[in-house]
Amino acid sequence: MKAYTKVLMIVAALSLGLLFMFPMWKIYLQAPQYPEGLELHIWVNKLAGSSESVLQNFNILNHYIGMEPIHADSFAELQYMPYIVLFFIVTGVLIGLAGKNKLVLGWSLLLLVSGAAGILDFYLWLVKFGTNLSPTAPIKVPGMTYIPPLLGSKTLLNFEALSLPGLGSLGIFLGITISLLVFLLNRKTAGKAQTATTKHALV
Repeated sequence: MKAYTKVLMIVAALSLGLLFMFPMWKIYLQAPQYPEGLELHIWVNKLAGSSESVLQNFNILNHYIGMEPIHADSFAELQYMPYIVLFFIVTGVLIGLAGKNKLVLGWSLLLLVSGAAGILDFYLWLVKFGTNLSPTAPIKVPGMTYIPPLLGSKTLLNFEALSLPGLGSLGIFLGITISLLVFLLNRKTAGKAQTATTKHALV
């Protein structure tokens, strides 16, 4: 590996640090009771909001339609996800220093699969909370579920929900994109070197 591709691989690994600096995902909710809107932030290790009362207000609204209260303790993933991210950061830096292109590809694909698994897990959260409704809810509509959108907007009775990636997710995108670029650049360089060696041998 060339020196600059080693640096790029290290940058790819360190990009995942954005997950500790910004939320991974954001859910916006508007309702007549809260015309200014509520903004729930999902971090790699916690749930928070644009203000301290956001999570409480989300749970108040959820109570009316029979949803379970949302608490960080309900999600075991928030306990171990930080360690998974740290694993990718450390191994990515070590792979960059080692300069092994096959390891770069393996790291990229594993990060891609882990990111896809995270999105699937998030969707299953939404399904669980949107369909596991209390039969004693103040507001009951037969056959109605309240699954927030995984991505984009959705109307749920008189609620408007919008779900979008946060800046933390940019770290995963950069990690995958830059590391795949490193792999392709290294393969191209290796191919040129092989061609030059073959020509030299024929002369």
